[in-house]
Amino acid sequence: MPYVFLALAIVAEVFGTSLLRATEGFTRFWPSVGVLVGYGTAAVLLTRVVQHLSVGVTYAIWSAVGTALIVAIATLFLGDQFTPAVAVGLLLVVSGVVVLNVLGPGH
Repeated sequence: MPYVFLALAIVAEVFGTSLLRATEGFTRFWPSVGVLVGYGTAAVLLTRVVQHLSVGVTYAIWSAVGTALIVAIATLFLGDQFTPAVAVGLLLVVSGVVVLNVLGPGH
């Protein structure tokens, strides 16, 4: 069950982050509500996850998968460019998560 909560936390955070630009500095009501709901939901779900998984591994997975999804959404829908530097950065983030999961504490 912790991995289901982690997946939902990632979706909630990605939802909130995807709306950040639309808030126009938190001057637009509904996108601002969406950001707050997304981040709040993610935080609540993460508190459930860390009851079963280490904080370090939880955060590493959450941030890496969230980063990859945000880059994909920003590239496909928000006009951001996917450059070689972005690809290398994502590769490094994902590699770090793999190392933490395979070689980190408890392994």
